[in-house]
Amino acid sequence: MQTLSNVEFMLLQIIAEYHQASGYDVKKVVDQRGYREWTNIGTTSIYAGLKKLSDKEWIASLEPDEKSGKGPTPTRFALTEAGMLKLRNEIIDSLSSARERDHRFDLGLAALPFIGKEEAILALQNRLDFLGQASIKIRQKYESQGGISLPLNVRALFLHPISLIESEQAFIDSLIHELLEGTGEYGQHH
Repeated sequence: MQTLSNVEFMLLQIIAEYHQASGYDVKKVVDQRGYREWTNIGTTSIYAGLKKLSDKEWIASLEPDEKSGKGPTPTRFALTEAGMLKLRNEIIDSLSSARERDHRFDLGLAALPFIGKEEAILALQNRLDFLGQASIKIRQKYESQGGISLPLNVRALFLHPISLIESEQAFIDSLIHELLEGTGEYGQHH
């Protein structure tokens, strides 16, 4: 079974939500919802993704309506039956099975003994600042889009990363605390 990339998954969702959409429409939604904060999606990946979905016959381009004004009418896409099925399966899969996180942080934790305690504390404090900034950006985007008045599915896109960040901050706080207290073994085990 082919797994969708994050971009393809998101494109299917947006096209399904709007029944039909052009690349330009998708780009507007991506900007409005702050998808860029947590998926690496630029204009080129939107168009490349639409092409891939079209090649896999999960979306189909619609005949353009009467031309309005000058210039070419942008191609609009709609989900095929196979595309709708694929989207549903992917949603169920993504909600029920855990996905990979970024393991770079874990690799850093595993290598703590190779840096001094002060360096470790400083690095973790920097991470707290970094996470705090990320959280502020997401919250601002959330409020500017309508906050509590947003539909649940859109609210959840903002609230989920915020809650993950909060739990990460609590974890790092306790780690820093342990390092400062000098409790817990810290050093190389042979």
